[in-house]
Amino acid sequence: MNLLAWWPVVAAAYFLVFGLWLLSLHKKDASIIDAYWGPGFLLVTAVAAAVNSTGYRPRQLLVLVALGCWGLRLGLHLLQRNRAHGEDRRYQAMRASIGPKFWWVSLFSVFLLQATLQLFIAWPLLAAVHAPGPELGFWDLGAVVIFAIGWGLEAIADRQLARFLADPTRRGQVLDTGLWRYSRHPNYFGDALLWWGLGAFGLAVGQVWSLLGPAVMTFLLLKVSGVSLLEKTITQRRPEYEAYRRRTSAFVPWPPRAS
Repeated sequence: MNLLAWWPVVAAAYFLVFGLWLLSLHKKDASIIDAYWGPGFLLVTAVAAAVNSTGYRPRQLLVLVALGCWGLRLGLHLLQRNRAHGEDRRYQAMRASIGPKFWWVSLFSVFLLQATLQLFIAWPLLAAVHAPGPELGFWDLGAVVIFAIGWGLEAIADRQLARFLADPTRRGQVLDTGLWRYSRHPNYFGDALLWWGLGAFGLAVGQVWSLLGPAVMTFLLLKVSGVSLLEKTITQRRPEYEAYRRRTSAFVPWPPRAS
């Protein structure tokens, strides 16, 4: 496939984030891009499926339903979270660091960068909805199972964290119950796992390179925008976190170590 030939997909991705950028200037809140992260994948994949001349097939519908379940849930979750807490501290720090130029720097460093990452990571999904491929089989079943487990872990972990943060008596404390007893970031692990499930849809149509998307997503969650970024400052805000970090797995759920 030639990405340049898929101009409706590329145009949809960049057109929408440009509109979100204009909205962020009005609201003075760049966090709105976070809520678009999940639905954005559904958008570009749905456009790719719509421009596919072979029509909708069971595998295409499975991919779109899976992306809808993940993307819309995540988008609503982040929208509600940001509405309650205002602009994310990451963007506040960028605003303070960049100064008056943030309004246009954010277009490239936040909004257009995210659109580019979405197109790159979603490329295996575009292959899955474009390639004719065989009928549904083993890899499709595995994809659904892996995706469902990851989606469930992420949704439960997000719910547990939201309830914890909403309790004023727990302010400044560390969540170490439920899934968070076994992983410091079970929501990120669930997110990575479900993407490996989505990548398996590409394997079902013979596209081995489809695992590149999940690999990049996992790297981002571990080293860029997820675990690494969050843990840089969390100990300053929650002193108990250092002891929690020593006894709890960073990513993959695992029984806690003895104190």
